[in-house]
Amino acid sequence: MSHYKPYLAYKGSGVEWLGRVPEHWEITPLKYEAEFVNGAAFKPEQWSEIGTPIIRIENLNGSLNFNCFDREMDARYHVEQGDLLFGWSGNRGTSFGPFIWPHAGRHYLNQHIFRICNFKFDKAWFYWSLKAVTAHVEDQAHGIIGMVHITKGDLGGIKIAIPTLAEQQAISAHLDRETARIDALIEKKTRFIELLREKCQALITHAVTKGLDPNVRMKDSGVEWLGVVPESWKMLPLKRLISSIGQGWSPECEARVPEEGEWGVVKVGCVNGGVFRPEESKALPTEMEPRPELSLRAGDVLISRANTRELVGSCAVVPHDYPYLLLCDKLYRVGCGEHVMPNFLAALVTVYGRRAVEIEATGASSSMVNIAQSVILDLLVAVPDADEQVEIISRVSAATTRIEHLREKTERSIKLLKERRSALITAAVTGQIDLRETV
Repeated sequence: MSHYKPYLAYKGSGVEWLGRVPEHWEITPLKYEAEFVNGAAFKPEQWSEIGTPIIRIENLNGSLNFNCFDREMDARYHVEQGDLLFGWSGNRGTSFGPFIWPHAGRHYLNQHIFRICNFKFDKAWFYWSLKAVTAHVEDQAHGIIGMVHITKGDLGGIKIAIPTLAEQQAISAHLDRETARIDALIEKKTRFIELLREKCQALITHAVTKGLDPNVRMKDSGVEWLGVVPESWKMLPLKRLISSIGQGWSPECEARVPEEGEWGVVKVGCVNGGVFRPEESKALPTEMEPRPELSLRAGDVLISRANTRELVGSCAVVPHDYPYLLLCDKLYRVGCGEHVMPNFLAALVTVYGRRAVEIEATGASSSMVNIAQSVILDLLVAVPDADEQVEIISRVSAATTRIEHLREKTERSIKLLKERRSALITAAVTGQIDLRETV
C-alpha cells in the first residue's frame, strides 16, 4: 500500500475493526442504513422442475443448477439482476458474504441469504464495504472450521464508515479495476497449477506404462487403452502383487487436527495429490476407545475408495509409522507383496485406477463415486522387475519433486495475491488510503 497516500486528517472511530477514519466520514451501524430481508424457508417437497428459480447458497458460487417454485411468492422474496445479496450462513471465502446477482429474470430467494435493500449508497461501494465487513466477521470466527454464520442482529450492529457519494464512486471504481487485475493474475496462476498437475500425471503415466528407455522392444499389452508395453514386463492382475487389502473406521470425530500423542482418524483427503498428508485428520473423542489395529504403518499404500469423480482413486504411500493415526472407512489400505515396491504400486494404482474409474463411473449421476475392492484387485497391470521399478521411481520422484516445488511456490503467490486483495479492499473502505484522485 506504500504507493497510496493517506487522507490529511483522521479521527478515532471508536470501532476496533475500523480504527482511525477520515475526519469527515460518518460512523453508523448497518441496521440504520439498509434493510436485510431473509429468504423464504422453502421445503424440499415444494421444489419443482418448472416455475421461478430459487437462489440457494450453491447458486451464489456460480452453480446454474436451480430448483424451482411453481407458485407466486411475496415481492419481498423477489430477486432481479443487479440486486445486492448477502449469504449469512456459508463457507468462508466462497458463499459467505455479499454478492451482486448476475442473472436476468425473476428469481426467488431461499433462506440463509439476505436481500439488501433501501440503502442510499453507491451500490458497488456498498458491496465492497460489505466485503470488508465479511473479512472482519471471518477473522472474528477464526477458530471455526468451514461454515461461518452471522445473525441479522449481529450483522446490523456492525458499524461502517461512510464517505461522500463522490468518494464512494471513486473507491468502487478503483477497487473494480484493481481487483479485476488481481483476479486475472490469480486465474492465470491457478491455470498454471492445473497444467503442472497434468504434466506430473502425464510423466507418471508414461513412466509406469512405457518405461524409461525409448528404444526398448515393445509388445501388445492386450489392453485397448494401454496399447504396447516393454517386452520384458509382466501383465498380471493387481491382486497377484499385493498381500492384503482392507478399509478402516469412521467414528464421529472432533473437528480439529489431533495434537501430538492424541488419537486421530485420517480423512479421505489425506491422499489427495499423491502425497500423504497426516494433517488431514480429525481428533478421536477422548471417551471413545481407539482401534490400534488400524494404526498407519510405513509402506501402507492408501487408496481413496469414495470421493468426488476427480479425487476418487487418489493414492499415496505412508512414509513412516503413525501409531496414533487410524485408517478411515473411505480409504483402502493395501499391503505390498514381494514383487512390487510401495511407491511403484501407488503409481500403478494412480494410472490404472484412474482409467478404471473413468470406465466404471461413466454415466454415474452422483458427484460421489465409489471404487469396489474387486475393481482394484482385478486391475490388469504391466510390471517390470525390481531393479527397473527402483530406477523408474527414482527418476519420477526427482521430476515430480521439481514440479511440486514449483506448484507450492505458485500457491504461495496466489495466497499473497488474495491477502493483498483483501487488504486493499479494507484499506479503501476504511479510509486508510485516499483514492479521490485515482479515477
